[in-house]
Amino acid sequence: MNLIAPHGGQLVNRVLKGDERDAALERSKGLRKLQLGPTSVSDLELISVGACSPLTGFMKKADYESVVDNIRLANGMVWSIPITLAVSRTVADELKEGDELLLTNDADYPLAIMTLEEKYTYDKNREAEQVYRTTDEAHPGVARALRQGEILLGGDIQLINHLPDLPFPDFRHEPAATRKAFAERGWTTIVAFQTRNPIHRAHEYLTKVALEGVDGLLIHPLVGETKSDDVPAAVRMECYKMMMKNYYNPKRVMLSVFPAAMRYAGPREAIFHAMLRKNYGCSHLIVGRDHAGVGDYYGTYDAQEIFDQFTADELGIVPMKFEHSFYCKLTKQMATEKTSPSTGPEHRVFLSGTKVREMLTRGEMPPEQFTRPEIAQVLIDSYKKNA
Repeated sequence: MNLIAPHGGQLVNRVLKGDERDAALERSKGLRKLQLGPTSVSDLELISVGACSPLTGFMKKADYESVVDNIRLANGMVWSIPITLAVSRTVADELKEGDELLLTNDADYPLAIMTLEEKYTYDKNREAEQVYRTTDEAHPGVARALRQGEILLGGDIQLINHLPDLPFPDFRHEPAATRKAFAERGWTTIVAFQTRNPIHRAHEYLTKVALEGVDGLLIHPLVGETKSDDVPAAVRMECYKMMMKNYYNPKRVMLSVFPAAMRYAGPREAIFHAMLRKNYGCSHLIVGRDHAGVGDYYGTYDAQEIFDQFTADELGIVPMKFEHSFYCKLTKQMATEKTSPSTGPEHRVFLSGTKVREMLTRGEMPPEQFTRPEIAQVLIDSYKKNA
């Protein structure tokens, strides 16, 4: 039995090497530069290494409009988040379709050459309503979409350089590398765990329950741009490594970073996370309570229900849906509504993220029923350091 096929059937590779890269670097010296923000830099990396297969560049108008309105590319393939490159009207007026552009980060480091195939206008509010289900600027994804440029640029990219000194080099595995690692381990069914938080006891419970039904678990933390009050990626990585060392079977678990920016698009982003994990070689994705949510913009299980809009053949990857888990005082173990005999909150240990942050700020250890003590200590030390 083979690994799941990439989305669209083939893993895209837009990374130039050898003579081709040397020629592109030389050619890039005479090209118009275009600086990218953090989200676009993350998108560029994901496209180039094949994580966004079948995309080969930033979306043109037909794909963009189809994704916004129908959660599909123009060819009908499932895709839920627009991957676009926005610029101001002033910049767009200086560019001609057919031009080659040098894409850089904000420090002018050369990253990729883009062939500008199309520039087009779009409706920011419509994108916000359809993708985020709100136009409220308090929503971080909406705020980012509304403040970006008025014109979108579409076209293929060719990566000439990864960013220098990328963090977590030992855990930065591209889709081709994770697929190779899975095959070497003899895994054909792999469940991915998307996270932007340290792993607490509820996460540990659902990852282990999920692992019982597959060959391996990929802990795949998002390390791109997140909200300012999210736990920093470096601190989270220390927690993940500690969890791997002490609480998981190393023969059945792999840790690799996911270099995406967080959109906080709830249901739409759950589909996006599934499609990309499929490209990394995962056959299943854990979808828990309020996956990729923020605030009160989405229903508790909206991110699970959206998967029901598509057939198994269209998705390929299987969502493993979990209810909100908690520590049950009656059974003295982790449980959900399905498995716990308790009937009220007096028998359940729930702690909100806000309450935990308050405890950590005061240097107080959260109860062991909520998080492993080693993890709590890492977080306390981090909060003290940044106080």
